[in-house]
Amino acid sequence: MARTPSNMIRLGTIAPNFNLKDTNSNNEYCFEDLKGSKGTLVIFMCNHCPFVLHVLKEIIMISNDYRVQGIGIIAISSNDIEKFPQDSPEMMTDFAFENKIDFPYLFDETQEVAKGYDAACTPDFYLFDNQDRLFYRGQLDDSRPGNGIPLSGSDLRSAIDALIYNRSLNDIQKPSIGCNIKWK
Repeated sequence: MARTPSNMIRLGTIAPNFNLKDTNSNNEYCFEDLKGSKGTLVIFMCNHCPFVLHVLKEIIMISNDYRVQGIGIIAISSNDIEKFPQDSPEMMTDFAFENKIDFPYLFDETQEVAKGYDAACTPDFYLFDNQDRLFYRGQLDDSRPGNGIPLSGSDLRSAIDALIYNRSLNDIQKPSIGCNIKWK
């Protein structure tokens, strides 16, 4: 279990566009199709990463809490499925169904989207404002598999609240930590 941190790209960066297939619906979507009226959370994740599995319930709760408040939620898997077949689109569909993921779970077969976002790990969180500018990138909270800190989603929830309620947010943000994206 490699501990890879986020790359922490510059705040204010415009969300890279994409056109990817949603493994939940078989539809293709671009960023514009899925963004929220108040902002958009893009999460790079996968089916098998222990860091993702550790935080998945909180991600789903955040989605349920904030989609109704105008935040678009998008998950993307960019792992190499030849080396990691458990992250294939078919397995993503099953994983989403089993875990009641009802937001788009997109497959980035070419890995160009992950490169465009400079994504490094799973989970990797990017919160954009309603002008598609990066507002927050970093961790969900301080909980990690095995560290005994309970999940709260506090860092990400604070960032989303600041975005929705037009509050300032500290520019010093802790990187997410997770498994590295499995590059081809």
